[in-house]
Amino acid sequence: MKIAMIVAMDEDGCIGRGNELPWRLASDMSRFKRLTEADGFNAVIMGRRTWESLPDSFRPLPERVNIVMSRTTDWAGEGAENALYPGRAIEIAYADGCEECWVIGGAQIYAMFLDRVEEIHVTTVHTSGSGDVLFPEWDRSAWSEEVVERVGVDERNEFATTYSIWRRN
Repeated sequence: MKIAMIVAMDEDGCIGRGNELPWRLASDMSRFKRLTEADGFNAVIMGRRTWESLPDSFRPLPERVNIVMSRTTDWAGEGAENALYPGRAIEIAYADGCEECWVIGGAQIYAMFLDRVEEIHVTTVHTSGSGDVLFPEWDRSAWSEEVVERVGVDERNEFATTYSIWRRN
């Protein structure tokens, strides 16, 4: 089973403002859906606050096994499975027969999984100072970057972006 991470961050590494995304980027949301659903049976791993930030109409994220990391042993969310630690989240995805497992945030969850992923799919939003939640520090010299797509500003994307896949060396 492939384990990957997907994140949008500004040029300072900011991934959020409070409990929300700081930008409106239709191209990134479309890519997120396409990659995490794919044509197989996939899982998404997220923290409880990320789960709670999803609009009710998208919770759980359809067509994916939703795994929520929570320190609260009795936490329950309709349509989600609870995992107390990273290994358990991976076990759930594996036991459910998932082909890919996508770590989708937030910052603490990204930090827990950085040493476990093969790829990091990064949308760099070409702005700075977007918020107060940062992606964890990571040694980019241990990874190779492949730039896949550049998207300009338009009526559906308020900032230009660059989408890259980082693969562990």
